[in-house]
Amino acid sequence: MASNRSQSEDLLKGPLYVYDLPTKLLSNLTLKSNAQPVATPPTETVAAPIEPYDRETAIPTSNSCTLCQTSFQNVQEHREHARSDHHRYNVKAQLRGNRLLNEAEFTKAIGEIDESISGSESSESDEAEFEPHASDSNLVALLKRQAKISQDGDEATPEEKNALNRQPIIWFSNPDLPKNTALGVYKAIFSNEEQQEPEHLVESLRKKQLEPIKRVNNTDKAPLNYGPHIFMCMIGGGHFAAMIIALAPEVQKRQGGVEERQAKVLAHKTFHRYTTRRKQGGAQSASDAAKGAAHSAGSSLRRYNEAALENDIRTLLKDWKAMIDTAQLIFVRATGNTNRKTLFSSYEGQVLRNNDPRLRSFPFSTRRATQTELMRSFKELTRVKVSQIDEAALAAAQEKQRETSAKPVKPAPQPKAPKLSEEEEAAMLHTSQIQALIRRSKAPALLSYISNNAISPSFRFFPADALQNHHAPTPLHLAANSDSPALVISLITKAKLDPTLKNDEGKTPFDLAGDRATRDAFRVARHELGESAWDWEAAHVPSPVSQAEVSQRQAKEKEEAAKEEASRRKIEIERLRAEEAANAAAVEKRRNAGGKKLASLDKTATEKREDEMRGMTPEMRMRLERERRARAAEERIRRMQGS
Repeated sequence: MASNRSQSEDLLKGPLYVYDLPTKLLSNLTLKSNAQPVATPPTETVAAPIEPYDRETAIPTSNSCTLCQTSFQNVQEHREHARSDHHRYNVKAQLRGNRLLNEAEFTKAIGEIDESISGSESSESDEAEFEPHASDSNLVALLKRQAKISQDGDEATPEEKNALNRQPIIWFSNPDLPKNTALGVYKAIFSNEEQQEPEHLVESLRKKQLEPIKRVNNTDKAPLNYGPHIFMCMIGGGHFAAMIIALAPEVQKRQGGVEERQAKVLAHKTFHRYTTRRKQGGAQSASDAAKGAAHSAGSSLRRYNEAALENDIRTLLKDWKAMIDTAQLIFVRATGNTNRKTLFSSYEGQVLRNNDPRLRSFPFSTRRATQTELMRSFKELTRVKVSQIDEAALAAAQEKQRETSAKPVKPAPQPKAPKLSEEEEAAMLHTSQIQALIRRSKAPALLSYISNNAISPSFRFFPADALQNHHAPTPLHLAANSDSPALVISLITKAKLDPTLKNDEGKTPFDLAGDRATRDAFRVARHELGESAWDWEAAHVPSPVSQAEVSQRQAKEKEEAAKEEASRRKIEIERLRAEEAANAAAVEKRRNAGGKKLASLDKTATEKREDEMRGMTPEMRMRLERERRARAAEERIRRMQGS
């Protein structure tokens, strides 16, 4: 048992290359049946790294996205995937209840949209290819399209339903590996004829094995013929990248005799032209087709660059025609009508054709067209996926999910507001009416309402726990708090409301009175009703006073206030007269002072007035003139009285 475990660990120790699998692993390889639950996202995956093929130094890790059915080598890849359009689409689709798409289905769906999605950018690029809102709008368009497809899914034929459930990865098993371990290979690396015969896929995979190309050292010249190879290219947003890679791994000996396997690039080329409108996103040709041709310097430059990029790409394809014609597979990513026309439209010496059986799309999401992205895509295509999953637990989870989905989901009952009784409804109506009348100080209307509705003397506002009813829970509390003496005396003497009631703070209506007049109203009510009417001590009302005493005291206070005001005015007038007399004496003294003054220094009255009014606004001058005339009139009156 321990030996079998060690053998399986040795087989899965490093990354597995599709075209150079270990003989022991390949000899017992069998195709997993479709009934086995391998197509679901694995709970733990061991993925091959993106580094060159090095079985001696590679260490498998376990990172995967269960939502997108994708595995990763390290955390950095996982983070990049989380920012990709594929992951963002599946998150939004799950929230909307739409069907989730794997990488192949997502790439195919995006290819049907005219405007391309920006995707995550390559780390080598410093400038953005599209604005974020352009990507979001395309994701929304794809979500709407998938929602429409899901609504029409009931009319689909069984063949169409099976096509929707196809996975981009074919899973194999090996008895030398644990039962919960499966090996996955992308279906795209098989030809159309091989895919039509699933029972012969294992044999086809064995025929694809290639001998590594050995090189003694780095100074040796590479052989001219590398045998089987594939052509890969990407175009979008003014970026173009193409690469021809040999399928046979190249083995190089490093220091110490360590053999290192890596991919051999036969040819590669990248182009970049400014063809994308930076702010709005999308190609210039797409904007011209939608809104008409613009006549700006930027639009002219983008049109020229589009034509130049098309010419560069077609020239490169013609130069590589011999290698492209002998390639086993052709992988192309060209989203948008403009990009597809650049590659597949008819022109003299056309190289790529839409009906080529070797033509494939990338069965996973890709980023900006760069050489690094092409190499990453090649390694993703040719590495074997190792899935480790507990099939029994997965089958039980699927069965539980089917049972849960079969049961109708009942919406949670909404909490209903408690129904009020007739008494509570009447109390709420009385509360609103009485509070409105008190705030408007309508004493006659308030007394009439209380009398007609037979309001109890101990009536409290409803509901009692309302914030506005905490401080003033009764009509008398509210009237006292509003400083309305007329309402207070009317409610106590005529409506017979209880002044001993207390609020939640233990205060009576008298305690809420804010001025002396309101407090006097309580004392007058005590005098008019008598000591036997209420417990005035409990109501905190002081000794009673009559209305006549209150009026007499108010008249006396008013008279005293008038005398104080007259005395203050008299003192103020005397002070002003003394100041005027002192000023006049000072002027007379200066006028009669000894010594002579130069005639040129003396100013007339008009000049003095002009000096005083210099810099003043017209309104200030008019005010000063009125004050001068008033002083002159007072002086004339004073002289007349003195004579």
